[in-house]
Amino acid sequence: MKMTGILTAVKTNCYHCGDECEPNLYPADNKQFCCQGCENVYQILSGSGLCSYYQYNDHPGATRDKLNKRFEYLDEQSILNELLDFHDERISIITLYIPHIHCSSCLWLLEQLNRFNPGIHYARVDFLKKRLVVRFDHQKISLRGVVELLFDIGYEPLISLQDIIKKQQRTEKGNLVQRIAVAGFCFGNVMLLSFPEYFGLSGFEQNFRHFFGYINLAFTLPVVFFSGREYFTSAWNNLKKKVLNIDFPLALGIAVLFIRTTAEVLTHTGAGFADTLCGLVFFLLFGKFVQQKTYHHISFERDYRSFFPVAVQTLENGMEKPLPLAVLRPGHRILIRHNEIIPADAILLKGPALIDFSFVTGESVPVGKTLGEIIYAGGRQTSESIELEVIKPVSQSYLTQLWNNEAFTRKRDNRMRTFNETVSKYFTVILIVIAFSALLAWGFTDLRRGIDAFTAVLIVACPCALALSTPFTMSAALSIFDRNLFYLKNTSVVEQLAKIDTLVLDKTGTITTGNTRNAELQSQLNDDQIRQIYSACANSMHPLSRMICRYFGEQERLPVSDYTETPGQGITARVKGSELRIGSGKLLFGNYHETADMTRVHLMIDGEYLGYFGFKHEYREGMEQVSALEPEYQLYLLSGDQDQERRELLRYFRDSSHMRFGQSPQQKLDFIAELQQQGKKVMMLGDGLNDSGALRQSDLGVAVTDNVNNFSPGSDAILDGRSFDKLPAFLRFSKDTVVIIHLSFLISLTYNMIGLSYAVTGKLSPLIAAVLMPLSTATIISFTTLATHFTAKRRKLL
Repeated sequence: MKMTGILTAVKTNCYHCGDECEPNLYPADNKQFCCQGCENVYQILSGSGLCSYYQYNDHPGATRDKLNKRFEYLDEQSILNELLDFHDERISIITLYIPHIHCSSCLWLLEQLNRFNPGIHYARVDFLKKRLVVRFDHQKISLRGVVELLFDIGYEPLISLQDIIKKQQRTEKGNLVQRIAVAGFCFGNVMLLSFPEYFGLSGFEQNFRHFFGYINLAFTLPVVFFSGREYFTSAWNNLKKKVLNIDFPLALGIAVLFIRTTAEVLTHTGAGFADTLCGLVFFLLFGKFVQQKTYHHISFERDYRSFFPVAVQTLENGMEKPLPLAVLRPGHRILIRHNEIIPADAILLKGPALIDFSFVTGESVPVGKTLGEIIYAGGRQTSESIELEVIKPVSQSYLTQLWNNEAFTRKRDNRMRTFNETVSKYFTVILIVIAFSALLAWGFTDLRRGIDAFTAVLIVACPCALALSTPFTMSAALSIFDRNLFYLKNTSVVEQLAKIDTLVLDKTGTITTGNTRNAELQSQLNDDQIRQIYSACANSMHPLSRMICRYFGEQERLPVSDYTETPGQGITARVKGSELRIGSGKLLFGNYHETADMTRVHLMIDGEYLGYFGFKHEYREGMEQVSALEPEYQLYLLSGDQDQERRELLRYFRDSSHMRFGQSPQQKLDFIAELQQQGKKVMMLGDGLNDSGALRQSDLGVAVTDNVNNFSPGSDAILDGRSFDKLPAFLRFSKDTVVIIHLSFLISLTYNMIGLSYAVTGKLSPLIAAVLMPLSTATIISFTTLATHFTAKRRKLL
């Protein structure tokens, strides 16, 4: 048989998880499963009478790995004390993060845990945050038992070192909702009691005027001193720093309204402005609530601890014992199993180490290590179990030093000032000047009229609409981005996105689709040669070797002797008396320079060169659209990989000098800083820890990932890889959003000019103030919402 061509296979999907699997590999009940684990999950569900689970989704499960002793650390009491939310003699409560929660079937199944084990009292899912709260009787089932049960049904919790040290990013707890509720309650009642004043009181009802006034004044007290207290605090703190922000005129307006209302009610000279005051505070707080209602289910402030396990297996006198990472010290001998993270710098003592450093270096191909070699923290073992001796504690590893780079820790809040921040400073100064000018202009002839004019200016021109235009516009924009799988850290990121003029992209995992590759065989092999190559590659855990085996399909395994695998080069072995060399050109030919635009695995049997396997990266859908952004945007490529694919990448990066390969994390960071020194506004798109310094240094850092719930470096935004092709639309939509903010400011300014022209006369009535302020606010909210959705449709984002 001769064999040449491109890898193809018959696709059969696993009934449980939906992954591709070989036909008739794990059949059960006339259904196909990709592994024993998925079949076991199905049998568990079937035995518990829960197979209606599959009615909610075609393939709702998650692929499972072998369990082994990976959760043994959960038997340690010191770890339990840190993880549990509540614990007494019988009852324990814990909150677990479940990344695989994604649909109604997940929610339904997880809330049926008590049917699997009577020791579980109940389980409740927070769908948005992907959190599961479990209450259980620890005398009937341990925490380890709960986690292993979740693992068995395909919903392994993500328990990391970050949970132990209690520094996981959470939405700040506050009383904003309570303050909105108080302001809204008072606002509604004050408006109700003010209607008689608006429409006039008959003679015999005049006695109620003062009574209603006192009640309205009472309602303003909680609004000012509870709901609106934050504005006074913010204004005072900024004044001490000699900064005038938008909170100062807001606080001044609230104070003047309260003082004026108190004076008029107590002296019986008027009804005051209680309705305007309560409405102002309510709308301001509601705008803040909308602004804060962003996507808290995604953690942006992550560090290496959210990537590391809680504990590691140590070896003492040949016995395994789980040990918390906090007490891991040099000299400890640790056991790292397949697919586990190495938490500290260590020396390899035993076993075949094949380490995936993509998180640290961005290189997608695992690296082999020899006995006695140092393996740095952050690598993931992709082969069988290995034994290591720790040489540095977790806090002093290379990974930690990289994360503690200045670019990771520096403050970044004001790299680019927003339009609202810039305008509010000038708006505040102009407003105060007009208010005091009106007071002085009328004060010398009619002090009462001067005070009326001063108050009216602060009421009508109070920057309520300005304060609301940005949050409502940005919140509408954030909802559009969220629908399209682009998750921004906060509203100011939209304006930062609009100012970008330079895009810097990482390669592996960012513009390529992870480890997915195309395999192409440039050779003609007979059946015997295929079996020999298959048998040699079957001994290797290297991903390229596994792809070669998958390419050939199931073959007869021949005896292999003198097997040697040289890290970074390839395999030498003897099969059926023939000498095989499978690997790089350097392994086969000595001094050989690979100039191709792909990764090649060459084949040689008994000194005869047979050809090669070519492996190409699959570039993300949408690279053509991103490439078309030039010359409007400058595009650069920074990669930790070598330059085998330079020629292929010239399709997307037309200027070869804009592509840099073999870049270390520090070199990436320095290059971003160099661009910024040239006055460029830089957006960096990356995925691994090696990109995190550059992401932090850039004006806007975007982490690209194929699973937003997996670990991603700290960034301003997270872009789901499925929406990579929409990046040009996102950039243009951000510019549209800024235009909408400018237009809403002009609308607000128009209202202010009309109101001010009347307010400076000192004849503003409470009725006009009560109408103008909510009317301008409603206009701004309506305009921003409608305009944002219109532009989103124009950009095909809706």
